[in-house]
Amino acid sequence: MGCSMSGLNALYDAANGGGDVWINERHFRVLRQIGEGGFAFVYLVKEHQASADAARGRHPSHASEDGTYAMKKVLIQSKEQLDLVKEEIRVSSLFNHPNLLPLLDHAIISVKNQQGDWNHEAYLLFPVYMDGTLFDNAKVMQSRKEFYSTIDVLRIFQQLCEGLKHMHSFDPPYAHNDVKPGNVLVTHRKGQAPLATLMDFGSARPARKEIRSRSEALTLQEWAAEHCSAPFRAPELWDCPSHADIDERTDVWSLGCTLYAIMYGVSPFEYALGESGGSLQLAIVNVQLKWPAGPSPPYPDALHQFVTWMLQPQPAMRPHIDDIILHVNKIMEKYAS
Repeated sequence: MGCSMSGLNALYDAANGGGDVWINERHFRVLRQIGEGGFAFVYLVKEHQASADAARGRHPSHASEDGTYAMKKVLIQSKEQLDLVKEEIRVSSLFNHPNLLPLLDHAIISVKNQQGDWNHEAYLLFPVYMDGTLFDNAKVMQSRKEFYSTIDVLRIFQQLCEGLKHMHSFDPPYAHNDVKPGNVLVTHRKGQAPLATLMDFGSARPARKEIRSRSEALTLQEWAAEHCSAPFRAPELWDCPSHADIDERTDVWSLGCTLYAIMYGVSPFEYALGESGGSLQLAIVNVQLKWPAGPSPPYPDALHQFVTWMLQPQPAMRPHIDDIILHVNKIMEKYAS
């Protein structure tokens, strides 16, 4: 799988629009850069008509109506980074669910840098969602003192659970490992609930791990510190016992934090970062929950109890995703009318 050098050269000049790039047989015009983070840049691209017609014939269900897509470019500077990108591509390709962001195409190519050394670059093609993430929306809503309605909170959360259930249903189950508002794309639809799409499978791994030594526990903690966002990270990934069975319920903790964030715009433990002498880790491990002022009328107690149910410090006490979906559907019946 490759990307033509002429397309690559055009991409370097294309951050602000203009330039063409090829991903395998597909030909795109780069419109503008829409995001970046770490070694990755995300561009809005538009597929040329002939290429789009051919792609529509091969993959009709994933064809963009207006030909626009999001293209993620990753600069790879080590074998470890290359292995991580290959694993992200492999894992992303496993999943097929309407609430999980599909990887539509990809290419990894070799490029020579200015020093004459060879590095790699990866190009990953996704559908584009211009309404941003839950995190982006939360910032706007907070500035306006707005909140989601109870039923929209539940509908967004239900979709997130359905996507995660698909991952947890594999044999062996996969954990996302970084469920958070910044990884949930939201699409606003007239007369309908927002569409929620879970993205970024760079940290997704088989969920079940047997920890049988202090060394294994420390290795897991170090991995989690690098791959799992701190305010949404489960207690067992902060302070892992030397004898523990880790499973997909690390995601359930993150789900509980994310439900709280859909309601209030922040994770339940971020307040600790603003306190003198406050410790995020202690707040999480001791489950020191605080409920901020919300909408008027306030969210029902059933939602607070739902969050608390998922935020059990002992993983074995947390519900599985099937139980959570049953519960969210039951609450929705009450508030949908």
